[in-house]
Amino acid sequence: MSYVDGFVAAVPTANREAYRRHAEAAASVFREHGALKLVECWGDDVPEGKLTSFPMAVKCQPDETVVFSWILWPSREVRNEGMKKVMADLRMHPDRNPMPFDGKRMIYGGFEMIVDA
Repeated sequence: MSYVDGFVAAVPTANREAYRRHAEAAASVFREHGALKLVECWGDDVPEGKLTSFPMAVKCQPDETVVFSWILWPSREVRNEGMKKVMADLRMHPDRNPMPFDGKRMIYGGFEMIVDA
């Protein structure tokens, strides 16, 4: 069964184009190392919650936008091996492809797919 890595981050709104370029460069690397697909979504209708919300989870500031992303892998095994290769790939190092956001506030996790309709 396929495996998904999911991400939510707060990106300075002024960095939208830099983020898109960063994500496109990263997508090539992830695909080269086994990912089937990488999707990046720029927040358009992301309400602030009272108890929980995407903005609260990443401590989104007024000048930032929430980004929701995922990477589709054929399996967890392929993801584990691919992620090792991605992290070692020089194209992903901060000096070559710096993150245009505060990575310390990004939330992420790996998910086993249980429905794919």
